[in-house]
Amino acid sequence: MRSSRRGPYCERSTGSRLVPAPDRRAGSQPVTRDTLALPRRAPEPGLEPSGSARAAVPGLAAVAGATALAFAVAHVVPALNAATVAVVLGALAANLGLHPPVLRPGTHVATTRLLRIAVVLLGLQLALPDLVHLGLGGLAVVLGTVAVTFTGTQLLGRALGLPPARSLLVATGFSICGASAIAAMREVAGGEEEDTAVAIALVTLCGSLAIVVLPALAGPLGLEPAAFGAWVGASVHDVGQAVATASRVDGALTTAVVVKLSRVVLLAPLVAAVALTRRTRRGAAAGGRRPPILPLFVVGFLAAIALRSAELVPDSALAVAAGAQHVLMVAALAGLGTGIDRRTLRATGGRTLGLGLASWLLVAATAYAGVRLFLA
Repeated sequence: MRSSRRGPYCERSTGSRLVPAPDRRAGSQPVTRDTLALPRRAPEPGLEPSGSARAAVPGLAAVAGATALAFAVAHVVPALNAATVAVVLGALAANLGLHPPVLRPGTHVATTRLLRIAVVLLGLQLALPDLVHLGLGGLAVVLGTVAVTFTGTQLLGRALGLPPARSLLVATGFSICGASAIAAMREVAGGEEEDTAVAIALVTLCGSLAIVVLPALAGPLGLEPAAFGAWVGASVHDVGQAVATASRVDGALTTAVVVKLSRVVLLAPLVAAVALTRRTRRGAAAGGRRPPILPLFVVGFLAAIALRSAELVPDSALAVAAGAQHVLMVAALAGLGTGIDRRTLRATGGRTLGLGLASWLLVAATAYAGVRLFLA
């Protein structure tokens, strides 16, 4: 039997759910679905959605300045790589209080959109017919190095107690192609933005060290120019770093580029395989959000490879695209450097650095063993 007593809650005839009764006092407003909505959380300072394009201008201007400075330093000090300088500049800005909230929308654009465009443009450097010259031996070196480095780095990260997302990103960067690979795996891996920044800092640091260290080892290791080029292509992370390293030994560059680009081709299949595995696992859990099999910009990367392979892009445009890709990548690394927080690094810095160095040794040792076994 329904009670006739009126109170703060009444019962609708369409169901048994209790809803607040309208306040009939003078000047009051009837309770509606809108008035019952919870207040929205205020955005952080400098991250307001309105006028997002305008809000990004200060940060993008700062990134442009850091990018120009990185190239200038690399020009004056050839031993330094512009990518490494850009990461260091970003990290210094963040930890010296030079990255205020007003700059964050722009640096966020650099670390997402600019980095994704750089990945797409990287595809224009890959022509599948060129990889035919790799041969079965070269293919074995590439596949073996990628498989061992990708799996081994994640196992090392687990043993060191690092977050799975960080270990996955480090493994992807060291086994495939540095920052570009990390950007492609970022959406699939999840994790914090700092995981991405730290992983990119590690591959940039080790790749820059490789430019100096690997050529000095060519003689002691008894590697002929072609074998040295294969070792560089199979072990150095970023394409630009591989070119810079191989250029220091006459006759090594062509082989290094072919082997390196064959690793880059594996980027999309690797991302798809990880995403598919995670979709399957999350599908088993009720309500799990499944990551995309391939992020849209990775699809663009594949489309760029197809255009280059079909010889639909003129050489002049390819040269411009290569230059733009380099500049955008350095700009993105400057933005990503601002995500490296010394407080977090203090907590996991030793273990994270240990993982990076161990992964670098793993990829170099595996690639060298493969070159000796299949190509020497």
